[in-house]
Amino acid sequence: MLSIVLAVAVLLVTLARPSGLSNDTLLGILAHASLALGLIALSFMETQRIDLMSYLFGDVLATTVFDITLIYGIGAIVAGGLALLWRPLLAVTVDEELALVEGIPVKAVNLGFMLLLAVIVALAMKVVGILLVTSLIIIPAATARRFSTTPEQMAAFAAVGGCIAVAAGLWGSMQFDTPSGPSIVTAAFALFVLATAVPAFKR
Repeated sequence: MLSIVLAVAVLLVTLARPSGLSNDTLLGILAHASLALGLIALSFMETQRIDLMSYLFGDVLATTVFDITLIYGIGAIVAGGLALLWRPLLAVTVDEELALVEGIPVKAVNLGFMLLLAVIVALAMKVVGILLVTSLIIIPAATARRFSTTPEQMAAFAAVGGCIAVAAGLWGSMQFDTPSGPSIVTAAFALFVLATAVPAFKR
């Protein structure tokens, strides 16, 4: 699974400039194409029994101690990598052409960020599944944006919001016997709705 998402990340960065398409468009194309190809490949695996629902929507009950250790370990490595990329990544995000003029290796920075994001996606698939992993990345960040005045604040608030959504979703899943992945994403969406009712900080 990790090798596939890493390959998609490399392909996304490689095709971004020649295709003339935005990263969002390419990501949507590659994500859904890889999902479709994966489902087709699973249909040919008649000798193996695979729980497709756990792949699509996650199954936190199937998470082992080894999985948790792996998530913490690789998560720490990703956090360190993001800290190293933070300044050049901000420069590239604000103005890619200006970053090039300043000597920042834009393509390398984009590739590094995409690889880190791919690793996070691979780790989160175990908890929320393939179909919902993108929402767990987007919704907490959108929630944090209303209360952030700097990119660092937004990253910190998004991380806290994501942790709250996971905890609330797992609690709701245990109390009401609902699927864990959708419950986590629903909790994240509930936080977003609550955030929209609170006045945003003045920039």
